[in-house]
Amino acid sequence: MKMLSCIKYHYLMSFNFYSKRFLKFFGISLILPFTIFEICILNKQIKAEKNLTSASEKDLFLYRQMGASYLCIASKAEVDFNKGLGVASATFANVIIGKHGGVIKSIGNEKLDEKKLYNAGTFQIVGSALNICPESIPDKVKKDYEKRLKQLVKESKK
Repeated sequence: MKMLSCIKYHYLMSFNFYSKRFLKFFGISLILPFTIFEICILNKQIKAEKNLTSASEKDLFLYRQMGASYLCIASKAEVDFNKGLGVASATFANVIIGKHGGVIKSIGNEKLDEKKLYNAGTFQIVGSALNICPESIPDKVKKDYEKRLKQLVKESKK
């Protein structure tokens, strides 16, 4: 048994790990799987980008309600209202950008940027939160929301 292990040791020690043949084989065996993996990842990303669909009213309702629910829970947990609203609005915008490419069906094929989606999300989330947990919304925010809502109604009648 000792003789066999000595032969294995001698064989490994006599093998030149720095030979061009060994390095070429070792390099190809490491590079090839990563190359194939990268090609697969790129292909999946391209397919994922093609499968983006614009956000429907149903999608917007879901995201708005989730944001309002988060805002109500955060307010009851004594999280600063502005921070909670900021997180809810940022999440609203990020989901629409990530899942729908920033496109909302009712607006058309225009991609909205993160700032526009954030602002729209803030307004919509506050409106929904007023229905779910009006006691958690500060009076100043309620008044600003009502003022902006009246202004939007006037603009839509023109």
